[in-house]
Amino acid sequence: MTQNIAAIAYLIAGVLFILALRGLSSPETSRRGNLAGMAGMVLAVLTTLYVADVRFSDGLTWGLIGAGIAIGGIMGVVIARRIPMTAMPQLVAAFHSLVGVAAVLVAAAALYTPEAYGIGTQEQIKLSSLIEMSLGVAIGAITFSGSVVAFAKLQGLVSGAPVAFRGQHPLNALLGLVTIGFIVWFCTSQAHTAFWSLTALTIALGVLIIIPIGGADMPVVISMLNSYSGWAAAGIGFTLENTALIITGALVGSSGAILSYIMCKGMNRSFFNVILGGFGGKSEVSGAQVEQRPVKQGNAEDAAFILKNAGSVIVVPGYGMAVAQAQHALREMADMLKKKGVKISYAVHPVAGRMPGHMNVLLAEANIPYDEVFELEEINNQFAQTDVAFVIGANDVTNPAAKNDPSSPIYGMQVLDVEKAHTVLFVKRSLAPGYAGIDNELFYRDNTMMLFGDGKKMVEGIVKLL
Repeated sequence: MTQNIAAIAYLIAGVLFILALRGLSSPETSRRGNLAGMAGMVLAVLTTLYVADVRFSDGLTWGLIGAGIAIGGIMGVVIARRIPMTAMPQLVAAFHSLVGVAAVLVAAAALYTPEAYGIGTQEQIKLSSLIEMSLGVAIGAITFSGSVVAFAKLQGLVSGAPVAFRGQHPLNALLGLVTIGFIVWFCTSQAHTAFWSLTALTIALGVLIIIPIGGADMPVVISMLNSYSGWAAAGIGFTLENTALIITGALVGSSGAILSYIMCKGMNRSFFNVILGGFGGKSEVSGAQVEQRPVKQGNAEDAAFILKNAGSVIVVPGYGMAVAQAQHALREMADMLKKKGVKISYAVHPVAGRMPGHMNVLLAEANIPYDEVFELEEINNQFAQTDVAFVIGANDVTNPAAKNDPSSPIYGMQVLDVEKAHTVLFVKRSLAPGYAGIDNELFYRDNTMMLFGDGKKMVEGIVKLL
């Protein structure tokens, strides 16, 4: 009876997780999606506790379990409330690392106490469980160390530039083959030495996979690590025979992989290139190639005059807007322009910011109407009929070189056609290159006016003048 109730509860939790993903596919329904995901997770945790066989003689008590849940819950609340939106990408990377290390620890617990998991006895574990454990620990360890490196790069603890050395790709390929050999060794011998050797090797492999990936590809890396964490959870779910964990892991793994593929296609990157840590990829171009040419420079007064006399304005936000925390000032500017009869739209590139959906969340935080926010495919053909394109903090995603310079490292990448607008107002601190490390020829176009300075201060200056 208990198992039947648990199966039904896990099924309901799985449906809620699916509804959560469906809701998160649109900013307008994202709140409902979050609530559905939260409800599904609460139900899954309560069901797991309901069917748990707690052995008090082993020192495990409900008080200890409750303390663990309370500590984790309090930490999550504190971190979520304190973390700024600009630091959200590294927070996600850090959380991915926790999923990876959890998979490793669960696999280790199953190895040392297989009886508790119903997968056999010491040195007599079922082959299917050994395969599940080895895949779970390998993917989990790669996710853990790779996410730690991604966090360090995003947080600025280490350089965000690609780290490459001679023979890097052959070394990764060799370690991949050795990993397979260790999995076979562990599955045939059940030796603890094989298990921990596999763990150590895949931790090192995770580091080597991520270090050659530069800042321009970091959004794809975060999405791919998200996928890895899902597959690690699914693998451990089979070991635990936990339906909810299998469903959740499969959903996260598959959706993360699909999103990564879509983003790679939009950035003109090879999907397998990213998975294999830049295998066969080209390094980013050095910022030393940036040209220093004269540009048309303006100020807040010039921008205010142009904006209030425009019929339509498309705002293009980027990571620079997030760093400056300019989204609220931007909404205030847009509201004032709308009162003057100006049509306002927002164009969001799929990889604007440092993680998928970063710009959408920032705009939603400032209560910018959902029906004014458009993806690249929906709005790109409207730039030619637009009076002003107001670019704030974006760079590579607006670079025309992606369309007309076959020698450019971003050639073939989908970019916003901002140069087709009658006037381009470009808010940026300097002419420094973006993540791709290349000059943006849009800066030097006749219809572009550069507004140098902090994004928030510049927009606030425009608002005062309006």
